[in-house]
Amino acid sequence: MGRAEGKVVVVTGGARGQGRAAAEHLAREGAHVWIADVLDTDTTWSGPGSLTHHRLDVTSESAWRSLRDALQAEHGRLDGLVNNAGVAARDRLPDVGLTQWRRVLDINVTGPLLGMQTLFPLMRPGGSIVNIVSVAGMSGHAAAPYTTSKWALRGLTRSASLEYGELGIRVNAVFPGLIDTPLMADASPAFRNVAIGETPLGRIGVPEDVAPLIVYLISDESSYVNGAEITVDGGLTAHVSHKSIADATRPAPKRH
Repeated sequence: MGRAEGKVVVVTGGARGQGRAAAEHLAREGAHVWIADVLDTDTTWSGPGSLTHHRLDVTSESAWRSLRDALQAEHGRLDGLVNNAGVAARDRLPDVGLTQWRRVLDINVTGPLLGMQTLFPLMRPGGSIVNIVSVAGMSGHAAAPYTTSKWALRGLTRSASLEYGELGIRVNAVFPGLIDTPLMADASPAFRNVAIGETPLGRIGVPEDVAPLIVYLISDESSYVNGAEITVDGGLTAHVSHKSIADATRPAPKRH
């Protein structure tokens, strides 16, 4: 207990799923967690730390400024930012529309960019930023918009680790594999079955598999960890598997 004692941490997309698990784990370790999400959520909390909800559209500059002002007024600083908010998009390349393409990039890439830019002035040396990427950012996946956004976020994380590292602020990336969150809700049974078969540990992960790593990266225990890329995927990316998943669960691309 107390690994994040007194730290002020923002978790985007923290109303449910993986973000909610991270927020609760951080609060249990004594952090004052601001859940920044377009969705409402219950912030009743009886343990150490605290949970506060702030409505945030991660694609909006003005919404990020509003969050920054609220943090400044309440705490005068920020110790950690977890860029967790994201959306899935599973269309194969010939079927990708520009509206969907732009939405995925806006939420999954521009959102973290705006968060880091806007909240950085509140952060002091020793601060920590954690960007939630995906194993889709480590290899080629058939889901073109999602995969592209995660590779972009991976690159953004590396750049940020250089820029902010000079100022004593760490920036790291977490690469979850197949985690049972609302983003997986519309995945077909075929996708799940093939994916489990390709995962050496033989199961889909749960949000609680990822949350302890986020606590570690926010805590002072990781004070010399910067620019790291850490997978939590049951061994999925230890071998090549994603084409077989795609081929088993989707029709082949068609020429238009």
